[in-house]
Amino acid sequence: MTANDLPPGGLSADRADPSGAAARPQKLGVYFNVHLVSDSTGETLAGVVRASCAQFDNILPIEHTYFLVRSARQMDRVLAEIEEAPGVVLFTVSNVAQRERLEEFCKARGIPHVAVLDSSLDMMSRYLGLDLNHRVGAGRILSAEYFRRIDALNFAASHDDGQHAVELKGADVVLVGVSRTSKTPTSVYLANRGVKAANVPIVPHIPLPQALFELADTLIVGLTISPDRLVGVRRNRLKAMNEGRDGSYVDEEAVRAEIVHAAKTFERHGWPVIDVSRRSVEETAAAILNLLAERRAGE
Repeated sequence: MTANDLPPGGLSADRADPSGAAARPQKLGVYFNVHLVSDSTGETLAGVVRASCAQFDNILPIEHTYFLVRSARQMDRVLAEIEEAPGVVLFTVSNVAQRERLEEFCKARGIPHVAVLDSSLDMMSRYLGLDLNHRVGAGRILSAEYFRRIDALNFAASHDDGQHAVELKGADVVLVGVSRTSKTPTSVYLANRGVKAANVPIVPHIPLPQALFELADTLIVGLTISPDRLVGVRRNRLKAMNEGRDGSYVDEEAVRAEIVHAAKTFERHGWPVIDVSRRSVEETAAAILNLLAERRAGE
């Protein structure tokens, strides 16, 4: 069965007791179509879907994305695909005519739909006493904020994994941790928020760069992880790279020693520590942003 064959209410899967005894079926998951329609890049919609789906157990959204939809012909394709695979529709469409066409189409067919920014925009409009400009792609207008993010992304790329350690003074935050503690993806995520983030690995028997200890105005954060979790992550990494070697990289005792050494380093220098064992990159980044905000408020 394909996504297009799904009924409007989705599909659930049940599992019976393998012993054959009578038991209440256990729901494995519910599939449903989610159509994301935007006249811009769709980042807002993608974030809303992820955040919304995280609040439910055992749901499996099948995403249909239509971004940069700005012509009647493009909207024709969108409507045809929604009709072929009914589900729910989330949209951010600024063009009034295109928006009305999408809404009328969904209403006529009883398809649940929502303009995800409407309540926020309505509240701000009433508070500011201003009307919306309905400008397509307005969120992508080049601005100082846009160039700040680009600059931060370039900085993260050039200061990844200990590169250009002598230039760390330009960083807003430096992430320090053993291998596979999500330093790089967290740095990139922070860069997308306009934060210049560098990361420095803690490698056994190799001293940390002296420039790291000379930073006076930069937030340095230690990232730690549980030994069993780290061993699993590293083994998956080797498997993905078709690496047959094991050695100390995935040896439980060696890994535990690495983490203990890192913890002592963090404590010795008074660096705040974040445990990433059960955190997503977004959650780790949010904790770091909080630390930055507290630091700036204190200054």
